[in-house]
Amino acid sequence: MDRIDFRSDTVSWPTPAMRKAMAEACVGDDVYGEDPTVNELEARAAALVGKEAGLLVSSGTQGNLVAILAEFACAAGAMETVAFCEISAAAS
Repeated sequence: MDRIDFRSDTVSWPTPAMRKAMAEACVGDDVYGEDPTVNELEARAAALVGKEAGLLVSSGTQGNLVAILAEFACAAGAMETVAFCEISAAAS
C-alpha cells in the first residue's frame, strides 16, 4: 500500500520511484560538505525561502531545536518551553 502522510516521516512509505531515486543518488559525507544530494537540497531550500544557506536535519525534533536555538536562544524560558513540548510529544 502506497501512502503519503506528512504528519511524520515514520508513517509514510516510499514509492518504488522514491526507492529507485534513493538507490541511484550520488552520496558523500555530508559532515564535510561532500554529499552532492544534501548540498543540492540545502541550496534549493535556502533559495525557496530567500536565505543564504539551508540545513538538513534528521528529524522534526532536531529541526525544532535548531530553529529555537537560532531564533530564541537568549529569550528567558524559551528552552524550557521547547523541552516541555518535545518531551510531551514523545510521551504521547
